[in-house]
Amino acid sequence: MGLWSRKSITVLQREAAHEGEGGLRRTLTASNLTLLGIGAIIGAGIFVLTGNAAAQYAGPAVVYSMLAAGLACGFAGLCYAEFASMIPIAGSAYTYGYATLGEFIAWIIGWDLMLEYLFGAATVAVGWSGNFVKFLAEFGIVIPTQWTDAPIAVDAANNFSRTGATLNVPAIVLVMLMTWILVIGIKESARFNNVIVFVKIAIVFLVIGFGFMYVNTANWHPFIPENTGRFGEFGWSGVLRGAGVIFFAYIGFDAVSTAAQEAKNPQRDMPIGILGSLGICTVLYVLMALVMTGMVHYSKLNDPAPIVVAIAAAGSSLAWLRYAVEIGSLAGLASVVLVMLMGQPRVFYSMARDGLLPEIFGRVHPKYKTPHITTIMTGTIAAIVSGLFPIGLLGQLVSIGTLLAFVIVCAGVWILRVREPNTPRAFRTPLVPLVPILGILSCFGLMAGLPKDTWYRLLIWLAIGLVVYFLYSKKHSHIGRGETSHTM
Repeated sequence: MGLWSRKSITVLQREAAHEGEGGLRRTLTASNLTLLGIGAIIGAGIFVLTGNAAAQYAGPAVVYSMLAAGLACGFAGLCYAEFASMIPIAGSAYTYGYATLGEFIAWIIGWDLMLEYLFGAATVAVGWSGNFVKFLAEFGIVIPTQWTDAPIAVDAANNFSRTGATLNVPAIVLVMLMTWILVIGIKESARFNNVIVFVKIAIVFLVIGFGFMYVNTANWHPFIPENTGRFGEFGWSGVLRGAGVIFFAYIGFDAVSTAAQEAKNPQRDMPIGILGSLGICTVLYVLMALVMTGMVHYSKLNDPAPIVVAIAAAGSSLAWLRYAVEIGSLAGLASVVLVMLMGQPRVFYSMARDGLLPEIFGRVHPKYKTPHITTIMTGTIAAIVSGLFPIGLLGQLVSIGTLLAFVIVCAGVWILRVREPNTPRAFRTPLVPLVPILGILSCFGLMAGLPKDTWYRLLIWLAIGLVVYFLYSKKHSHIGRGETSHTM
């Protein structure tokens, strides 16, 4: 068996149906899955990165950036929905790649997904820390910046510098707390997430509703600020780069697919969870971006808590909303970290079951029925990363890694329709191959808008993954050792 060995859809479906008592527990409903998606999507993007993208790249036209990113996610979401209903396995895009493009591409996706989930959790934890420190400061509690900032900083031109700080301790504490919640059970984690999602959706509605009353339309002019002469700094190229950065705001709907093996009725519920969460959040994002850039000039939004900055511009009349937003954003960002940390161990779980990672990565806690070892491992690494690196650098890495996974998922749906057109599909992506092609092109377009240094980091990350694959995974692959498969 070679690099292009594939696992058949039949084998994957049989594995999901006969996992047995030692496997993951099916407890999640369609509403749980939708709320998991919303819990992951509404977070750093709307509470943190929107302001960053508006101030540095797109101005008020960050609304266009959001629509572009949302459209790309929509195409990818339709493809994810088809795969998730066909193959209810925890591995998400990794498993879909294994079924369509072969083991080598599956490994690349699995390794690439670490940029999305593991680094994504770290990114949001950094955003949470900035909000938390600011919130405490309003009550006279000041934590020294030495223990609340990353020791490394990066500017819009991707130049590194030292900050003088030692470690971002609040971010580390949050990650470890969310890790503990995930270890004790998926049902308990879902309940915790559901409560937080209702809270932060209520906060978002309050900001949109009251914020529109204080919009100064002069702040929307010019809607697309003039380009500075450098690609990606305002103008239409800034809108494109802003879309690549703000794309991080939409990451989360695909994390729903990692819970497929814990869904009660994945064939029906997975498409609802994926597409429902994406659609709801896109509408809320556009409205929130309009409010934020209308309440205060975009140049003032490059702040760890841009919504608070916008509300403060309205004066004392919205002071009460400011505290509600701060509490809601802290809770909301925490739920994003929770869902991201939920996704990564389940990808590891699937990879270990295929032999591409050591067997320990596939162990499930005998009582809690969660992949506890990989959850603790993921949480520990995410905590270290969140303590050392700034949100801008991490956000770009997460975006480009996720976009690459989306490209491969879109291509996989197209390929599988050609190769196995008669395989039963509970949900069918419409207008194939048009939708997958548009998904591929739009995701590549967003990737093109990201800084070249981000591309270099992606290539370095993938190169490290290839070393791991050829030194360990290829030799231990179950298919490589003779398990029944299809080859390309």
